[in-house]
Order: sequence, then C-alpha cells, then structure tokens
Amino acid sequence: MNTEDSPQEPAEHARFAAYLVELEQVAEADEMALVGRVLGDPDRVMAEAAVVRHLDRRAAQLWPEPAWEEWAAAVGRVVTRRPFLVRRLKEWSLFRAVSLQLPWSSEDLLASSDWLQLKAAAGAGPDALDILAEGGRTKRIRNAARAGRARRTEG
Repeated sequence: MNTEDSPQEPAEHARFAAYLVELEQVAEADEMALVGRVLGDPDRVMAEAAVVRHLDRRAAQLWPEPAWEEWAAAVGRVVTRRPFLVRRLKEWSLFRAVSLQLPWSSEDLLASSDWLQLKAAAGAGPDALDILAEGGRTKRIRNAARAGRARRTEG
C-alpha cells in the first residue's frame, strides 16, 4: 500500500492509542500521575475519553475489593475539575454500593445515567432491580431489570 495515497492518522488518534497502552500498563504507584498527565493533553475530549476507558477498566477490576476506597479517592482528586469523569466515578461508587448492599438511595439510582441504570439492571441486588423495573429511565432499562428479577427468582 502506498502511504502517500492514504490519509495520515490524526495526531490525537495516535496519542489516544498511546495513552490507552500506557494506562493499561502503568504501575499502581504511577497511575494517578499518568492520569493527570493524560488530562493535561490539549485535546480535552480525547484525554477524557482515554481516562474514562481507564477508569471503567480499573473500576471493573476493583469495585468489590477493599482497595476500591483508596483508589476511588485518589482518582477523585485527579479528576475533580472534569464533571463527566467525576460523575462516572460517583456512578461506579453507586454501582458498588448497590451491588454490595452498602447504603444507597433510590433517588440517586433513578437520577443516574442510562449507563449506570443498565449496568445495575444487569447485576444488582433485588432492591435495585425492583426500583429500576418500575422507574428506570428507559424501556430498555425497565425490561433489563425485570429480566434480572426473573433470573433471581428462577435461581
């Protein structure tokens, strides 16, 4: 293939891919510094997209573990001025509370994003499933929660 005839990949795409690799391989001790460096990229949207992917990956690994609390607090300090990232972290905390049957409020669950409501409908406790089956934001969420309730009843 002649590279002169193909369009060159935009620089932000290359940086995004490089950030994802770095974030996946970073040592725990260096994680927050790297997240802060990525968020310092001049392309704010691209930087936040890379960090939210990392946040989702790490949160999915850590949410049931005791290490969650310290990690979430550290991430919260780094993303404090990024409303989307702050919200995603709060929603992971709510998912954790709902899933581990820690204190949470139905108002918070019903005010959460479609992303969290769908995630909770797929794997939360019976109280959350009841709330989402009746009051989930979309028909898809309500149906997923009803299906989750049915699976719990069968099992």
